[in-house]
Formats: sequence, C-alpha cells, structure tokens
Amino acid sequence: MLKPIYVAAISLMLAGCASLNNLNSEVSTFGPWPAERKPATFAFERLPSQQQHPERQQQLEDAARGAVEAAGFRAAPNLDSAEYLMEVGARVTSNDPWIYDEPPFWRAGWRYGYGYGYGYHRWGRGPYWGLNGGFGYGGPTTFEREVALLIRDRKTGQLLYEARASNAGPSASIDYLLPAMFEAAMKGFPGTNPNPRAVTTQISRQ
Repeated sequence: MLKPIYVAAISLMLAGCASLNNLNSEVSTFGPWPAERKPATFAFERLPSQQQHPERQQQLEDAARGAVEAAGFRAAPNLDSAEYLMEVGARVTSNDPWIYDEPPFWRAGWRYGYGYGYGYHRWGRGPYWGLNGGFGYGGPTTFEREVALLIRDRKTGQLLYEARASNAGPSASIDYLLPAMFEAAMKGFPGTNPNPRAVTTQISRQ
C-alpha cells in the first residue's frame, strides 16, 4: 500500500502535468444573434484570398470544426444548402518593438483568413535571426496568437456572430493550439461579451 506522502506526491505531479496542457485565452464575442435562432447546418466560406492557399485554410477549418459542432451546428452537404456560412482566420504577430520600429520591418506574413496573417518572415540582420528564434535586441520575443470565427446568415448575408480568442507565448507555433483556441472562442455560444474574459481549454497534440 502506498504511503500518504507518496500518494500526495503523485497527485501533485499529475496535477502539474495537467496544467501544462491548459491553454489560457482571452475571449471576446460580438453580434446580434437572435434569441429565437438555433444552430443548424453550416458550411465554411472562403474569401478569394483564402482560396489561393487551400491547404492552409483547410487546416484552419479542420481545427475549428470540433468547436463549431460542439456548439450545436452540423455540416451541410454543400455551401448552397447551409443555413449558416462561417469564416475562420488566425494570425501570429510579435510584440518585439525592434522588429517594427524601423521602416524596413513592416508587419508581414502569409495573409489568409478573415483579415488575419499566419506565419512569419525570417530576417538576417545582426543577432536577430527570425520571429521564431526568440533573439533580438529587446530580449526574449513574445508572440501574440489570435483566432477569429464569423457566422453569417447564408440567405441574407447578415453577420450574426463574431468570436475571437487570443493568447501570448514565447513561440510562434500555433498549429497545435488552434483546436483549443477555437474551442475557447466558441465557449458560451451564443452569448456575447465584447469585454475580454479568460477561458481555459485543453491542448490536444493528436
């Protein structure tokens, strides 16, 4: 039989491992979602710019699908038969002022999603070797990561709901965070609150 002290130690270790899988995001939601409307069939809609990079957009849509379906929506056979159209986007930006204080270093990246950039550019200047390196004149770089999801009425085009989730960390990597971030964005749907609120979700690396 395990002694109580060992049981307590194991419990603390497991709790610590679980906390490493937690992702804390700031979530804001907006929109005139009517109280009488219910989730129904949906399809993802892509802007012309998103259609230029279908593999990246597919990755975003796959990451958001679980959160959308958990909110009660179900996939339509095709875009024309959907009651709702959804657009998703993501971006990663750096808060290192050194990158953007000088004219040559404008915000850049792969642009896709609803007004979002996703990716990084590598610069070969001085000790700074790229946004994913964490080396710069101003010390460790922090990356702002954000996802957004828009829901429209397909027939009228009316924007009914907008959800955003963001967090910050030392890495520009976002792919494995996307499902947890979209889950955070859709928490509490269809409630709206423009004031950022903290939402914790679990990261899955599957």
